[in-house]
Amino acid sequence: MNALTEIKDRFSQSLSGLVDDPSQLLALIRPAGNPEHGDYQANCAMPLGKKLGKPPREVAGELVEAIKLDDFCQSVEIAGPGFINLKLDNDWIKQRLNAALTDERLGVAKVADPRTYVIDYSSPNVAKPMHVGHIRSTVIGDALTKVLRFVGHQAISDNHLGDWGTQFGMIIYGYKNFVNEEAYQSSPVNELGRLYKYVRQLMDYHAAAKNLPLKLEELETAQALLNKLESEPEPTDKSEKKKAKKAIKRGADKVKDLTETIYGHLNEETGNLVGGLKQNIAKVESSPQAKSDAEAHPEIGTAVQAETAKLHEGDPENKMLWEEFLPSCLADIQRIYDRLDIQFDHVLGESFYHDELANVVNDLEAKGFTQVSDAAVCIFLENYETPMIVQKCDGAYLYSTTDLATIKYRMEQWSADACLYVVDFRQSEHFAKLFEVASKWGYNESELTHVSFGTVLGDDGKPFKTRSGDTVNLERLLDEAEARALMVAREQNAELPSERHQEISSIVGIGALKYADLSQNRSSDYKFSYEKMLATKGNTATYLQYAYARVQGIVRKTEADMEAIRANPVEFVFDQPIERQLGVKLIQFGEALDEVLVDYKPNILCNYLHELAQLFAQFFSQCSVKDAGSEALKISRLQMCDLTARTIKTGLEVLGIKVLDKM
Repeated sequence: MNALTEIKDRFSQSLSGLVDDPSQLLALIRPAGNPEHGDYQANCAMPLGKKLGKPPREVAGELVEAIKLDDFCQSVEIAGPGFINLKLDNDWIKQRLNAALTDERLGVAKVADPRTYVIDYSSPNVAKPMHVGHIRSTVIGDALTKVLRFVGHQAISDNHLGDWGTQFGMIIYGYKNFVNEEAYQSSPVNELGRLYKYVRQLMDYHAAAKNLPLKLEELETAQALLNKLESEPEPTDKSEKKKAKKAIKRGADKVKDLTETIYGHLNEETGNLVGGLKQNIAKVESSPQAKSDAEAHPEIGTAVQAETAKLHEGDPENKMLWEEFLPSCLADIQRIYDRLDIQFDHVLGESFYHDELANVVNDLEAKGFTQVSDAAVCIFLENYETPMIVQKCDGAYLYSTTDLATIKYRMEQWSADACLYVVDFRQSEHFAKLFEVASKWGYNESELTHVSFGTVLGDDGKPFKTRSGDTVNLERLLDEAEARALMVAREQNAELPSERHQEISSIVGIGALKYADLSQNRSSDYKFSYEKMLATKGNTATYLQYAYARVQGIVRKTEADMEAIRANPVEFVFDQPIERQLGVKLIQFGEALDEVLVDYKPNILCNYLHELAQLFAQFFSQCSVKDAGSEALKISRLQMCDLTARTIKTGLEVLGIKVLDKM
């Protein structure tokens, strides 16, 4: 029995007679922030009183009188203007703790009505090395999959790989024109990665050379306008003065944006300019070989598109090269997933759906959803300036076409009740359009949700980059996390053998990296820091892993047989206030899991685990286990330790993080 769910259910019965939809009022019932006020607090009387035209305290009194809670609540009190404070009955708490102690699921019941979820996450382009941007999608998607499964839903994980797009046209063109055969035979993935970057560099060079004169002209015009605005006398009228300042600000922003587009932005760490049209030109012209290749391939962008089109049309040579390249690329990605301990039920890339794309467009046309605009097949939607294009003027299909085919497959093949797309916030408009079109197309009975997330930032508040300004390679990120954890393991456990150090560094380093991401509100950007993520204090995986290991140390020191204790538990004893507080927090584990799935935010579980570990630290300092004073109290405290450790372990496992018995 979940206390919060039960409280909400009982309030719902009374609230339903007063409002049409009580869900917003029920959302105002939550665990109390201060244990002195109780265990739960219902703040629904204030908005309800306003709606009913009654004093909130009077409404609170009527609710308390109407709702029966005395079978598991010790007290229900009204405070202040109408807060309803609820304190759980001690015997009821102890019953729940004993039930959790002897249950491998820690007292968390499975959902009564399980749904089928498809979770689409990670989804890298296989022709490019995975980078720091993939960590968020990968660990958030994996955590949500595990939470859904733990609470009883069917969760199908699908890695929708980019294995068919323009990046393969770039690699095929690079292989045909620039391959180092010896390097390819020695390390195919590294050479394919080099070819991709090199072709990209040449394409950027030609694009920059074409756009630079236009952007310089735009900058000259924008700077002249800004100079004019700044030289004009300041208006005396207050509103006109405000308008003038806004105009100057807009002008300055435009000059800044154009300047960075042309010259690049300064990397504060190295002092080097990064990006920018002039930088793209300089990179090529500073290398005689690159300059020669650029001159020899003036239409490389068009040529890459042609190679991509040939692949999609089934050209034997390009299809053979794709089939040759793909296994090595997939093996390289799998190596990263193995290190992260990430598994997928299905890995169905873009290529899997290619043969269905014409059928998708034909069906959309037959149902009258499409219009032809500039020779492209488009779907115009009411609230968007630009349409969703499903087929380009040259006949090529787009991500939107593939994504529609994917929705069709998932609904028909897996009867999905919900599809979650764990993709960064920059794709928000794409998914909003996609879901609207899918609904019009007939897939309107299932939940389609974009689980968006922010950007990983460096100390400068900008997207996390290397010293040279390149995107951080994910494998190097894992290497660095493990290397730093290894240093700590050697310092703190010098006596352990090197194999044990390696095991600790892998579990602690990878766990720290995952948790550093998962503990953030996914909607927000966050600053990446190795030091913070490996800290033994604060909301980190390391802090939680230490709390788990501390319990194992207590068990070893007391020589307790926890299996025997679990088989013959005693009633929990609340000798000190902290024991009751810790007990209440332990029985709220299921509530935390439920809360994660309200808005698909794993950080809620991280916060719960951190609060649990903090309470355990207080318990550890205030309540001796070995010298408890009585055998019953000693066993009770051992049970509290055991339940805490198992909850931390289970919670971390649900987040995809392992624990250690000794650190």
